[in-house]
Amino acid sequence: MKKISIIGCGNIGSAIANGLVKSNNYKHSEIILTRRRSQDLEPYIESGFIGLTDNKKAVNDSEIIILAVTPQQLNAVFEDIKSVLDPNKHIIMSVVSGASIKQIKDHLELDLPVVRVMPNTAIAIQESMTCICADKKDNEYAELAIKIFDSVGKTIQINEELMGAATALCACGTAFFLRAVRAASQGGIEIGFHSHEALVMAAQTAKGAASMLLKEGKHPEREIDKVTTPQGITISGLNQMEHNGFSSSMIKGIVTASEKAEKIYSNND
Repeated sequence: MKKISIIGCGNIGSAIANGLVKSNNYKHSEIILTRRRSQDLEPYIESGFIGLTDNKKAVNDSEIIILAVTPQQLNAVFEDIKSVLDPNKHIIMSVVSGASIKQIKDHLELDLPVVRVMPNTAIAIQESMTCICADKKDNEYAELAIKIFDSVGKTIQINEELMGAATALCACGTAFFLRAVRAASQGGIEIGFHSHEALVMAAQTAKGAASMLLKEGKHPEREIDKVTTPQGITISGLNQMEHNGFSSSMIKGIVTASEKAEKIYSNND
């Protein structure tokens, strides 16, 4: 496997690094992490990662460059590293929301392989849903990204115009589903459980529901029908949620996040 640099080791960058190590495809010593402040790197260095504040050195010492900075930081990173990028050596994998392959290549003024990758923070426990896209001529590098990210969850290769939507559904979606679990646990507290009990019960119930869909390929409504009987308990609860806009709120949240994901980099370009 090629040596990796993760430029911008924040929440998603560190989750990627930890997930890759747990997959046993990478050792700590094969992953370089960068942060602007050396003190922020100390916990990662203690774990065995290579930590650097010098992005140029990180690029020089690796082949795969994972850009994991915010859209607001991306242009400054481009200016910092483009003088040491080598089209014959380096592959860019960008997890930056809103930055298209064309924008990245135009800004770098280099014709080097660029793959957009959108994982989520569950990558740290090898449960990410990662969406991947690349130009047709760079498809072999998309396949390399699929190989890497398949080791830390599930991947799907999509058309680039859907990357904003993928950001909303998969990356932001982690927070949306966690909020739903939190709400369920709060309901559990109100009906009599201690907070720690309610949270475990809600989380395991959510895990079981998702596992039925993934492992058995079932449609959600088919599984819902199994537990909604005439004049039953489940249907009364579901209907009350729908009267208060449960499904509508989730849909609107995903659509709003998708719209913002499309614009967030261009607004700061």
